[in-house]
Amino acid sequence: MSASKHLVVGLGNPGEKYRYTRHNVAWLALDTLADRAGWKGGGKERDAAKVHAGHVFGIDLVVAKPLTFMNESGTAVKKLLASERVTLDRLLVVVDDFSIPFGALRFREGGSAGGHNGLTSIIEELGTDRFPRLRVGIGDPGGPGTAQRHVLGEFDAAEKLRLPELCALASEAIESWAQVGLNKAATAHNRNELPAPAPGSAADPANLPKAGEVDGPVGSDGIRRTQHGWRKPLDPDR
Repeated sequence: MSASKHLVVGLGNPGEKYRYTRHNVAWLALDTLADRAGWKGGGKERDAAKVHAGHVFGIDLVVAKPLTFMNESGTAVKKLLASERVTLDRLLVVVDDFSIPFGALRFREGGSAGGHNGLTSIIEELGTDRFPRLRVGIGDPGGPGTAQRHVLGEFDAAEKLRLPELCALASEAIESWAQVGLNKAATAHNRNELPAPAPGSAADPANLPKAGEVDGPVGSDGIRRTQHGWRKPLDPDR
């Protein structure tokens, strides 16, 4: 096993239609990390994932986005661990979490899947839940029975304006984990949150379209209205 290599796996769904959904916030964060590292392109396809690898930030780092769809993320993680010969303590899984506010970050050293299908798949494939993860907050769905629609829906207009800030925070936290370890990274980043948007700013919710309006969130009929046509919610099984 490598004593110095670190493996970061961001969970998400492949395909352009999923790119800016909340479930794919980890992929967006890894794209920002790749930019910080100076990596070009989408990475090489291997081990059921898109992979970047190299010596950056003073460490040997492998960054991967599984191409298996969320519910089978464990297949790619198991392949990557075997091919890279990385120990579980040097694996970091980056994942969306609607139990914490949009813009918040939380490191954890292990634990249950908490209902997240990607984490469930990884735990089943590895036979353990003792691996570090970075949870990236995507905000509360807002009511019972709305979780699938929330995670598979696109970020709203206010959130999209702040995505670059969130992805920068997450990429800095990942780099910190690889350099100084989980405990120190958690101390430094677990209380990091985006400040509330200033009243009257472009991201102020009061200035943005409401649910069911053009470019607003999904309406009560389950349809998101855009300037280019109406879009139905994505497949809830993904």
